Amino acid sequence: MHQQQESFTSQTSQQIEECIKEMQNNIDSSFNRIDNLIDQTLNDIDELFNQRQLQQQQQSRDCQQYNRLPQLQSPDIQNQQFNNQLIHQVTSLIKISIDKQVNNKEECLNQQFKKQLNKILEKEKIKQQSSQETIKSKDKLLESQNLQIQQFKQTQISIQQPIINQPSSQLIFKPFNYQFLQNNSIQQDQYCYAIAINKDCSIVIAGCDKQIKVFEFKQEVLKQTQLLSEHQDYINTLKFMNKSNQFISGSDDKSIIIWSMNQSNQWIIQQKLNGHNSSIFYLIISGSADDTIKFWMKQNQQWLCQQTITDHTNSVYGLSINQQQNKVISCGSDNQILIIEQSQQKWIVIQKIKVEIFGYRICFINDNVFTFQPYGIEQMHVYEMNNTNKQYLKTEDILVKGGGSDQLFFPQQHIKSKCLLVNKNGNYVNLIRTMENGEFKTEQSIEFGHYYLYGSMSDDGQYLITWDFSKKEIQIRKYNEI
Repeated sequence: MHQQQESFTSQTSQQIEECIKEMQNNIDSSFNRIDNLIDQTLNDIDELFNQRQLQQQQQSRDCQQYNRLPQLQSPDIQNQQFNNQLIHQVTSLIKISIDKQVNNKEECLNQQFKKQLNKILEKEKIKQQSSQETIKSKDKLLESQNLQIQQFKQTQISIQQPIINQPSSQLIFKPFNYQFLQNNSIQQDQYCYAIAINKDCSIVIAGCDKQIKVFEFKQEVLKQTQLLSEHQDYINTLKFMNKSNQFISGSDDKSIIIWSMNQSNQWIIQQKLNGHNSSIFYLIISGSADDTIKFWMKQNQQWLCQQTITDHTNSVYGLSINQQQNKVISCGSDNQILIIEQSQQKWIVIQKIKVEIFGYRICFINDNVFTFQPYGIEQMHVYEMNNTNKQYLKTEDILVKGGGSDQLFFPQQHIKSKCLLVNKNGNYVNLIRTMENGEFKTEQSIEFGHYYLYGSMSDDGQYLITWDFSKKEIQIRKYNEI
């Protein structure tokens, strides 16, 4: 407050000085004009006197020539007295006029100065009042915020448990990359289309041709513990269940197998599902090359097909379910994206989006945003829900590395805890940060030199495990903040 008063005094003094300087300049200018007027007037009088003197001298000579009466005083003396008297009278009149003009000018300038000074003081007074009111408002706001903080702290103490896994706009993520743990790779000669990692990163399963290899993942080293050989054709998809110690496999043999661990820590078949009549590409809501999407429900320890969606007209390639698990999006070779919503225990297609280029990969970022990767181009599309009509519209194209030829497997993943999207596109795996403000920032693009590339990321985002066709090995990469 003291600093603001000093600033106010300094600004006011400066403005008054400027006003006085302007008035002084006006006075000087007025006196200059008066001096010029006096000089001009005196010059005119001198000239008039000279002319009169010449006339009188001429008259005197004429009088002497014709012997007129003598003069008591000479013409020169008379003229001189008259001139002096006239000069005195004119000068007095000029002085009176000048004094009157100067007084009028000074009074006018004083009035102008007072007006300008009053305006300056009034403005500064308003500024000072406004500043004081602003300070009071800020003090009130700070007091209110402090009160809210105290109330929040008391609430936190009374609850005695933190809120976890909630995204915050104040989360600040550092740049990162995934470092290749070269010494931890293991040889794998057969095609490995599917890889999955369990919730605590202790088990990794890999579909190797028709078999499933089970690995113990300990101290960032893979150690095979079991080989499962129940499928009759290539295994395309693997997924651990979140709420039970089970995983699911889908194969070109048109079957879905649910695996459970027994008391001897061995994986055994719990149930085999036969509902599709072509290759299985996605689970538990399963999409298939038979153009259908099937919803499976567990009843009396058995999984049954609850509903089949037949709106796709060709193979279903990609599926994603939102966090609330009441919406599903799908993409396929028919250049369609379906938005499917659950309503009263039934699933209904509420929107169909026609796309120019089909795609293999689609993924929910949150309930209102999803991403779609068209085949063969270096762009990823972003779709957002319109709040008015509740329809999804494409709002942005994100540049991503890749393009060209590609393979079906290796689905998109969004790791919520790290706000991270894993997007395979051609020869590249793009690791993209999803910002709170809706922006997408590519942090790392890993180039493999070929598109025969399959893999998965752990749910916590710590490990990216892939199968490399050129080196015929399963590789491990670890999250590292820069």
